[in-house]
Amino acid sequence: MNSTTSRMLTRIKSIYMYINEKGTVSTKDLVDEFGITPRTIQRDLNVLQFNDLVYSPSRGKWTTTGKRVKLSS
Repeated sequence: MNSTTSRMLTRIKSIYMYINEKGTVSTKDLVDEFGITPRTIQRDLNVLQFNDLVYSPSRGKWTTTGKRVKLSS
């Protein structure tokens, strides 16, 4: 796996863990927390949503689906 892919997967995992810990967060909360662009956050959220790990209960808000996930290092 190349370093770009590894960085992206690490970031997506961190985003998932952050949402899971906080309950419901806004896209802006994620931008502020991770210091990346709204577009990058949206792409990462799309990956999580595609894998049924997060959903948006209202526009701009995100929460986890409750799907069981094994988080490895």
